[in-house]
Amino acid sequence: MIFFRYGMIKITFPDNSVREFAEGITPAEIAGSISPALAKEVFAATVNGEIWDLTRPITRDASVKLHKWEDPEARHAFWHSSAHLMAEALEKLYPGIKLGIGPAIENGFYYDVDPGEGRTISEEDLPLIEKTMQELAARKVPYVRETVTKDQALNHYRKLGNEYKVELINDLEDGQITFYHQGNFTDLCRGPHLPNTGYIKAIKLLSVAGAYWRGNEKNRQLTRIYGISFPKQSLLDEYLVMLEQAKQRDHRKIGRELELFTFSPKVGQGLPLWLPRGTQLRERLEQFLRKVQLQYGYQPVITPHIGQKELYVTSGHYEKYGKDSFQPIHTPEEGEEFLLKPMNCPHHCEIYKFKPRSYRDLPLRLAEFGTVYRYEMSGELHGLTRVRGFTQDDAHIFCRPDQLKDEFKKVIDIIFIIFRALDFQDYTAQVSLRDPDNREKYIGSDENWEKAERAIIEAAEEKGLRTEVVKGEAAFYGPKLDFMVRDAIGRKWQLGTIQVDYNLPERFELEYIGADDQRHRPVMIHRAPFGSMERFVALLIEHTAGKFPLWLAPDQAVVLPISEKFEDYAQSVLKFLNNSDIRTLIDNRNEKIGRKIRDNELKRIPFLLIVGEKEQSSGTISVRRQGQGDTGSMTTEAFVAMVKDEIDRALAFIK
Repeated sequence: MIFFRYGMIKITFPDNSVREFAEGITPAEIAGSISPALAKEVFAATVNGEIWDLTRPITRDASVKLHKWEDPEARHAFWHSSAHLMAEALEKLYPGIKLGIGPAIENGFYYDVDPGEGRTISEEDLPLIEKTMQELAARKVPYVRETVTKDQALNHYRKLGNEYKVELINDLEDGQITFYHQGNFTDLCRGPHLPNTGYIKAIKLLSVAGAYWRGNEKNRQLTRIYGISFPKQSLLDEYLVMLEQAKQRDHRKIGRELELFTFSPKVGQGLPLWLPRGTQLRERLEQFLRKVQLQYGYQPVITPHIGQKELYVTSGHYEKYGKDSFQPIHTPEEGEEFLLKPMNCPHHCEIYKFKPRSYRDLPLRLAEFGTVYRYEMSGELHGLTRVRGFTQDDAHIFCRPDQLKDEFKKVIDIIFIIFRALDFQDYTAQVSLRDPDNREKYIGSDENWEKAERAIIEAAEEKGLRTEVVKGEAAFYGPKLDFMVRDAIGRKWQLGTIQVDYNLPERFELEYIGADDQRHRPVMIHRAPFGSMERFVALLIEHTAGKFPLWLAPDQAVVLPISEKFEDYAQSVLKFLNNSDIRTLIDNRNEKIGRKIRDNELKRIPFLLIVGEKEQSSGTISVRRQGQGDTGSMTTEAFVAMVKDEIDRALAFIK
């Protein structure tokens, strides 16, 4: 297609510099004008806040940001294009196959497809699909965007007999529908996409799973194929190494090996059972945070696991989570309904209302390790990271508007303490603001929103956080700050969130008497540094590979007698260490010492204490450190002093 360029337009770059280009210039051409090398590294562009194809012409003044592989926008376009490439390969290999949806995800892409009656696609078929994708990619066929009417889109897919695409199109507005073509392949899609298939150099299809159409168990189950792709083979090689590491660190595998938690079909899917060692781990995390919270003026509260339905209607959670909640609990009393608690905050609002509040009472900081329940689809459940019953390290701060910024900064301080204690060194923070062009979807006054957003941005700056500001990602009741943490093998997890809320105080008619003797609404801060205990423990297991910090380890030492002749001495060592608050076990099995060492190394116990004739006669223990080997002999008193000193140094920054 040829574009006739009549005038000049101004392009503003992220550094606020401005350059003039001919009308109809594309992002790819802009990149090439800056540097030929840059043009090869750019995969997508943001134009006036919207992600665009590199080949889409810009016809008016615009702000433009070019995205390289390091940017999530670039990877999204790359993986979205790869999903289309896989769909093209599937149509070639399975004539008549019906396509559902094929989005980019955090790591890679997938496509949901209906292979047709009597046909299946299994993991054994992935190598052939992958090979076909590589052949198609090598043709370097352009991805071409086309705007179509709703009738055109419907007619196209009705002719193909694809009821899935027809259903999607029926939900779209006319005038906002686009197709993308690559060669003879066509798909319904908003984009953006790469300039051509040749950008895709390395492909790996990972797995096949079942997925209900649009996530509804009442719909037909489709075949979901997951894959990932890269612009360089070396990047794929690195990813596959990381994937293998992730398998070895899988919290479900390690949790079973270390006897931390389990699930029972009789108890129910998504409802974890914490075993003794896992309970000890979890309780120490809770004790750690309780100690920190006490220093920051939090008051502990306990609320029921259920509440009347009307409570959650008032809060708005029934409207938001009603479909994801368990069915109401009906009592013998006619018309009385309860719900399993989906959120703790409505209960805390009622605690605030327990008595009149003065401006002198604020801030009021209420904290609870509160268990909540949501009915997640069975296909979405995954170990401890996606469950139906989970405990939040929840707290709600009710404060005056003039206290908001300082309170927000104090919550950031708590999150810093947690990150330092657990060695999370690589993290960023996302500041989520409202969409300035779509303010009607948010509640509250412009004045309150501006105060809340300014408080979050200033607090993050004053704390020296590396932040990314994202417009349109705020909750409907207020802006928020989310912490994104990279674990030991480079994966990114969302960990900890702080939200500012003007909504619930309004819904629950919360008040305080100000210094002017007038009634005022408090501001509410929601915060959960761990997020949920279940998901946080899963992250911690995978981050540490089960080798927990010494202060947190369920078992800190194990005594290994060389033979039964030294069991009495081993028992005396065990008793002394446990009485000294060193969590210690004994392995008195009738096994050779080499076998005991290997078995207990696999249990990730920090210290292995070997006792035999030499140790018994000298009143010492031979110390072996997890992963480091023998560290020498010492008295039990010296060992206790060493362990306590190490723990004290690890947590010395806590007041």
